[in-house]
Amino acid sequence: MRRRLLRAAVVATLLATASACAPAVDTVATHAYPTVGRITVYDDALRAIVAPDARIERIAEGFTWSEGPLWMRDGGYLLFNDVPGNTMYRWSAREGLSVFLKPSGYGGTDVEGLREAGANGLETGPEGTVLLADSGSRLIARLDPATKTKTTLASAYQGKRLNSPNDVVRRGNGSVYFTDPPYGLKGIDESPLKEQPANGVYRLDRDGSVHLIEGGLRFPNGVALSPDERTLYVANSDEKRPVWMAYRLDDRGNVLDRRVLADASDMVASGASGAPDGLCLSSDGQLFASAPGGLLVMDANGKRLGLIETGSRVSNCAFGDDGRTLYLTSHTFVARVRVAVTGLGFQ
Repeated sequence: MRRRLLRAAVVATLLATASACAPAVDTVATHAYPTVGRITVYDDALRAIVAPDARIERIAEGFTWSEGPLWMRDGGYLLFNDVPGNTMYRWSAREGLSVFLKPSGYGGTDVEGLREAGANGLETGPEGTVLLADSGSRLIARLDPATKTKTTLASAYQGKRLNSPNDVVRRGNGSVYFTDPPYGLKGIDESPLKEQPANGVYRLDRDGSVHLIEGGLRFPNGVALSPDERTLYVANSDEKRPVWMAYRLDDRGNVLDRRVLADASDMVASGASGAPDGLCLSSDGQLFASAPGGLLVMDANGKRLGLIETGSRVSNCAFGDDGRTLYLTSHTFVARVRVAVTGLGFQ
């Protein structure tokens, strides 16, 4: 009997020690998020990109209009903006949701002429910084995530203030392309604060000079570069001309020619909610583009392969985690879905 009691005590001690030394279970990371939406296949090629039965998970919610997702690889978290709410949020599976920067854009008190005071599109900058299209402050800035300080990179073109920069992408040589619709201004095109005659697409060079490369789009919005950086894609959120443009670039970043990559007029005519908005690319050149009805998956020639639907308007997307998680900002919430391709920049 004494021998059995002694053996039981030893076993109990060993179990208690093992329990104390075992790593804690990350209950946040293993949280079961609710699923939303569906994936519609237009072409069998989609099956090699995202599984038709892949789970679309709603991971955060409660926003006015979520936008500008950016995965921060140094730290492993997602940044995104609530543009009307003038707030930048941080989200990770381990730590959940928190406010990262408020105000994210305009920090003054004179908001009478502003429709959207917050920052919008985000992009990876040099040396761990973040480039942001600051809609409310009407400029392109560089943000230091550690100190939360902003440095203005561009606020005017030919002596006139920018409208309200919407999205931004950086080329490997350091030049930056951005779109400048008037969405951040009350009255939009009719705003008395609007100084630019065009709603332009611009190139910002490393020397600080700003160059208009497209002035013929009514509402230029999302912007992205092809894997070889020879093609610039621009979404036009114009219900009368809902297209994605492709601009062929030379070594210096000048436009050699332009073409309509794809047209969403039929999607608009069907009554689907949304418009060509933000977009992102996989490392093999597939396009994931906000469109009427959801996130449209297209090949490099603009052929429709499928639609990722969240049940709500999708504004933008970004790859994160190991490069095979696609994050989607979708009106009042943020979603994610696992894919079979790797995001551009993760290869």
